[in-house]
Amino acid sequence: MVLLASRSRAIFDLIFDVFAGKYYSFVLIGMILFALFCQFKVKSTFGKYNLVTPQSRLRGNEVARMILDMNGLYNVQVVHNEGALTDHYNDRTKTVYLSDSTYNINSISAIGVAAHECGHAIQYARNYGPIKVRNTLAPAVQFCSGAWFWVLAVGLFLQFMPVIEVGIIFYMFVVVFQLVTLPVEFNASKRAMNTLYANEILVGTELDGAKQVLSAAAMTYVASFLLSLIQLIRLLLRFSRKR
Repeated sequence: MVLLASRSRAIFDLIFDVFAGKYYSFVLIGMILFALFCQFKVKSTFGKYNLVTPQSRLRGNEVARMILDMNGLYNVQVVHNEGALTDHYNDRTKTVYLSDSTYNINSISAIGVAAHECGHAIQYARNYGPIKVRNTLAPAVQFCSGAWFWVLAVGLFLQFMPVIEVGIIFYMFVVVFQLVTLPVEFNASKRAMNTLYANEILVGTELDGAKQVLSAAAMTYVASFLLSLIQLIRLLLRFSRKR
């Protein structure tokens, strides 16, 4: 029992050093560099395939309308949204918003992104499980994301552990929300790629290009989640040791 306790303590100390102690700076810098690389990758990959015109000559807005109609989503609008890579779907307004770099552009990147956003519209229409969970968490997360830091700061100032724990719980909601977002994004990309392939909107190497664009975009969500996760682990370890 003593040996087991000693080993458990050694493992905890190692984990503590990695995520909250003397090695934490290296882990944090590594994750920040990874996040920056993902941002660079998505911009460079999008830019590369935004210069490649598909055989179909279809534009982003045309593909979006086509995919929505194929799935019976005639009530969902496709509108132009200013900015670059500001594409998103809003289920409240039943609208797919396509950015300057996507809406009226006939490129592999534009078609891939447009199809991805339509994938989100289809998820809502099909009651996709993870997106229902994400929507359930959204109101609480909206509050927690703005409040957790200040609650934690007040707890640290007062040196009052219950308030500190509330701040950490608020932050947990943010991290769980980011975790649930991952399958939502990957599934939307999978739906997009399947639709583009099945309907021959993109063919051959064009599909590979679209997949690279969507995969690069998905990795930005992974990087964001991992950064938040190591911060949560750090908070849990530091304050568990204080207890």
